[in-house]
Amino acid sequence: MSLDLATSSQDLLENYDRRRYRRYELTLFGRYMLESRREYPCQTIDISSDSLAITAPVKGRIGERIIAYIDQVGRIEGEVTRLFDNGFGMTIHATLRKRDKLAATLTWLMDRDPSRTTEDRRNGRVVPKNPFSRIALPDGEHHRCRLIDLSFSGAAIAVAVKPPIGTPVALGRIGARIARHLDDGVAVEFTTPQSEETLREHF
Repeated sequence: MSLDLATSSQDLLENYDRRRYRRYELTLFGRYMLESRREYPCQTIDISSDSLAITAPVKGRIGERIIAYIDQVGRIEGEVTRLFDNGFGMTIHATLRKRDKLAATLTWLMDRDPSRTTEDRRNGRVVPKNPFSRIALPDGEHHRCRLIDLSFSGAAIAVAVKPPIGTPVALGRIGARIARHLDDGVAVEFTTPQSEETLREHF
């Protein structure tokens, strides 16, 4: 009887802690492993300290154990709880201490730079080894530019030209489009989200 009461109390405490964790719409890259031990790339749609949703090329089955490695977050273990068109949702099995640590990490990732837009804060940032590059316009013109800021989803660059918003361009060898104008240049959004490895390879 006492064991049942203790278990019930623990369940209530865990349910309370789950409700108090905020869910963040963060885009983080990583990989996950199914029970078959096959690994696949993934990208988070949203994440909290008790669950996450990811886009995934291969879905697990409901109740299947998953191990995921998410950039800037680390190893996550849990079970598949729901399936949707392009991925699945899963629980996160963790101690209360680890949940609190994860919550602090997610808050830091979202709010570490208040001067950035919400979209900017959703993506990890990379410091390029070489801040200088070239931007190619649709007419074939190339212009030397300097990287002000670089993330997995795009970049802010100092450049002498300001093509119209929406113009397709290439930053180095990466396809992009003009997202907005800056005082001393433009911000571009990459056609395909990049990884830290590909960005460091290009810049």
